[in-house]
Amino acid sequence: MEAMTSPATATRPRISARIAGITPSATLAVDAKVKELKAQGRPVIGFGAGQPDFPTPDHVVEAAAAAVRDRANHGYTPAAGLPEFREALAAKTLRDSGFDVKPSQFLVTNGGKQAVYSAFATLLDPGDEVLLLAPYWTTYPESIKLGGGVPVQVTADESTGYLVTVDQLEAARTERTKVLLFNSPSNPTGAVYPRELIEAIGKWAYEHGIWVVTDEIYEHLTYDDAKNYSLPVVVPEMADQTLVLNGVAKTYSMTGWRVGWILGPQDVIKAASSYQTHLCGNVSNVAQRAALAAVAGPLDVVQEMRAAFDVRRKRIVSMLSEIPGFECPTPKGAFYAYPSVKGVLGKEIRGERPADSLELADLILREAEVAVVPGEAFGTPGYFRFSYALAEADLVEGVSRIGKLLAEAR
Repeated sequence: MEAMTSPATATRPRISARIAGITPSATLAVDAKVKELKAQGRPVIGFGAGQPDFPTPDHVVEAAAAAVRDRANHGYTPAAGLPEFREALAAKTLRDSGFDVKPSQFLVTNGGKQAVYSAFATLLDPGDEVLLLAPYWTTYPESIKLGGGVPVQVTADESTGYLVTVDQLEAARTERTKVLLFNSPSNPTGAVYPRELIEAIGKWAYEHGIWVVTDEIYEHLTYDDAKNYSLPVVVPEMADQTLVLNGVAKTYSMTGWRVGWILGPQDVIKAASSYQTHLCGNVSNVAQRAALAAVAGPLDVVQEMRAAFDVRRKRIVSMLSEIPGFECPTPKGAFYAYPSVKGVLGKEIRGERPADSLELADLILREAEVAVVPGEAFGTPGYFRFSYALAEADLVEGVSRIGKLLAEAR
């Protein structure tokens, strides 16, 4: 039977403006397209998803298996997170960041994405402005808008290693600025802010009463002389107006387990926890037990992954830099390369002249069967994001295909 639309509702929007205005995740869309093409038998290589290609560590999986059999995990638990997991998070934060905090300062969330959304839902009122460092992760502006805020883009490019300055932030600040969204090591650029710049930014935020939401999910993935510094540790006076976001997805290769957290002042965490009681109750107890084993366990597996990523990082930067028209700064963290492709745009390639990085990415997918995420998804057209969290053989083959195709550019 065909559904009928009531005349009384025919003139009303079926979808709220708030939800209709969301831009879907470009990175997940690229990953879904790759899987679809592979299912059709196409030899597509995907650089889209920021997902480690390593298995979740064995001791973490075993902790989850034991948790399934424990009836204590079969019912509701505190919305803010298992008490013993919050204790482990406090210990892990002291170990990894030198930040001495209490278990009650943590809210456990369903992955890092919920941590981002819940942070802005808790902090923002309609019209509050959030300074958004670009290139940015695709979820950031959508979470800000869903929280009622207004993202204000502050852009850095390859000439500065994708690092913004205090002068840029000050130029973007208005009387409505409430939050600065900070991400180091960065997705999508791999930029890592040095301690002195973090200190300058933190002191500037404190002077102007601006909150900082800092995403540290790539904290353990730094290379060469780079090191991750947590902003409230570098600028202790900012501890009462900073939310630290983190999770187990990248560090422990647990993207599908969906466990993240927010660390912050107790009054804000209490408010965010109250919100979570209505949003989703508690995060899966089994996943929390697995995450507890991860953060409380040794970091040797993490270091093995980091060493493998480092090899791939050097390889992909070398290969991308050899492609005419590409300019690829060396990333200092995470597992992404973010080259400028502006030197290729407008040139003829197999009868087409891609005018922007979106069109160029589409051409590369069709002609070379390689999927990349164009810079439009990160607020900066004219760039590509390459995730090098994939097998080195695929990395080499994928970039080689792109180089061969673009060698035809005239």
